[in-house]
Amino acid sequence: MRLLLMSLLLALTGCMTAAAPAAPEPVYYVVRHLHTPEGQRDPDLLPEGQAAAQRLAAMLASEPPAIIYVSDYKRTRQTAAPIAARLGLTPVVYDPADTPALAARVRQGPWPVLIVGHSNTVPDIVSALGGTRPAPLTHPDFGDVWRIGADGTTTRTRIP
Repeated sequence: MRLLLMSLLLALTGCMTAAAPAAPEPVYYVVRHLHTPEGQRDPDLLPEGQAAAQRLAAMLASEPPAIIYVSDYKRTRQTAAPIAARLGLTPVVYDPADTPALAARVRQGPWPVLIVGHSNTVPDIVSALGGTRPAPLTHPDFGDVWRIGADGTTTRTRIP
């Protein structure tokens, strides 16, 4: 009888363990803020950038971020605004001058993570998160999204 109870208990424990959902693996999305006029310190997004921000939100619908990081500039906040509103998230402000601190923070989860950066920070952020470092970005380089998987696999896609 004791052996039967022990077997039953082990079988039930195995079923409960198998039913537990797997923890999500780290996934990071890094995007440069979207279209802005050149030469202004803290510009708003251009209409083209606002439209691209809406498309970014749709693009990430299948793997929505659990948290969003933005620098304290209008252009990064406006880039994240449509997806943040859709998901009911309040973006977390980070210091764009301290990439190591940002990388350490986002590695803690939750995942997936969306980080909205700048032309001079995106390559460092992607690299700090274990991804393949992108080439330097110039002013017209808008609309690319880098996805870094748990194993460092880096995929670059364009906002449709």
